[in-house]
Amino acid sequence: MLPEVRPHLSTHLTDQLEHQLGPSSGTSRLDVERLAGIAVVAAAHSGGYAAIGHLLGLLAALPAPTEAGERFWSDLWRSSGTAYLLPATIKAGVLESLTGEGTTLARQILSAVDEMTPPQRLAAGEVIGQALIESDHLPDLKTQVIGELWIRDLELTAWHVLHADRRSDDAVGRKAFLKAWSSV
Repeated sequence: MLPEVRPHLSTHLTDQLEHQLGPSSGTSRLDVERLAGIAVVAAAHSGGYAAIGHLLGLLAALPAPTEAGERFWSDLWRSSGTAYLLPATIKAGVLESLTGEGTTLARQILSAVDEMTPPQRLAAGEVIGQALIESDHLPDLKTQVIGELWIRDLELTAWHVLHADRRSDDAVGRKAFLKAWSSV
């Protein structure tokens, strides 16, 4: 599941390309070296989109929030003790994430995980693991292990989304970073 790429969210990438490769002109040709430079800069800035896509993929692995998946979602709510993960609560964040803006969803997920006590996290892992085993046909794995891995992955991916959105990767920030590490 990939979020849609929006031009206004790519301004930072455009700025980096111009900084690293110089401004583009309508008559300039793309040689291999310039194309490789564009690929390097684009790869460096793709972490946020990749994290949002992974976050959406993790949610897509769960039962759909339809009548057929209603039991799963009510079991998850009871076991986790939090409504932060319910479809009605995260719907706006999921839809925003599909447009490439995943911070709202990431914050909701981290709040949900933070709100769970260790026993609730284990119980939620059991519910999630059971759903994943049924949908992915993984009968050899324990439901609690699968569910806990899914929760950890969800939590870490939400952190990646927030970290990638920190907006401090500018020229001044890069110079300060270089100065700090050069003085070590």
